[in-house]
Amino acid sequence: MGERIDINCDMGESYGAYRLGHDSEVMEYISSANIACGWHAGDPLVMDYTVRLAKEKGVGVGAHPAYPDLMGFGRRRMDLTFDEIEKYVIYQIGALYGFTKSHGIPLQHVKAHGALGNIAFADLEVSKAFARGVLRFSKEIILVVYAGTVMVRAAKEMGVRFVEEVYADRVYNPDGTLQSRKIPGSVIHDPEKAARQALTMAQEGYVIAHDGTKVNIIPGSICVHGDTPTAVSILQKIREGLRKASIAVKPMGE
Repeated sequence: MGERIDINCDMGESYGAYRLGHDSEVMEYISSANIACGWHAGDPLVMDYTVRLAKEKGVGVGAHPAYPDLMGFGRRRMDLTFDEIEKYVIYQIGALYGFTKSHGIPLQHVKAHGALGNIAFADLEVSKAFARGVLRFSKEIILVVYAGTVMVRAAKEMGVRFVEEVYADRVYNPDGTLQSRKIPGSVIHDPEKAARQALTMAQEGYVIAHDGTKVNIIPGSICVHGDTPTAVSILQKIREGLRKASIAVKPMGE
């Protein structure tokens, strides 16, 4: 496959008195950060801190819009119109843009969070609504799309810049979607296993689903979830494997 790849992670998910994730440790090993915009997690203080930390580490910054579902961490489905989705995306991008602008760095990308992303993976019109929101904000911003899904088609039809994303720490279904978190074992906690999956995707262009099916993918960015307890160890193993394979880790916007 390619000689370079991006590693992204969902970050800035603390808010108020609640502390989530391992942002300062994780930031050492990634090249792009998806920062919560206050609707499923995050708050202005956390957003400002996370953007500043990313700038210090040379990590690309992206907005991570979600359903307005703080209590459910954005993982519950909501019945929204396409117009509402479009406007909600613009609103959340704008919130994070205020902090990237204040720190003098560009807003590199946008990635859908949780249930909104899961629906966009399978629903072309939801994907288009999300892409419209990104395009209305800026034609320069990259849309992170789930590899091999209708999100790729939506990005192409809408004319938005995009990067295809794969997951190191999630189990795949035979159709290329992610196995539900409700099923035990759907999140990979073993650093060795997650790193092997990431390296296979980066070098060979496929992932093995839970039933043994080989699923072909085009990885432009590898995601590791920051709230996975072993996230730091997983990232260390992935970086070690990529280094041995002479694959450079660079922000998706470079």
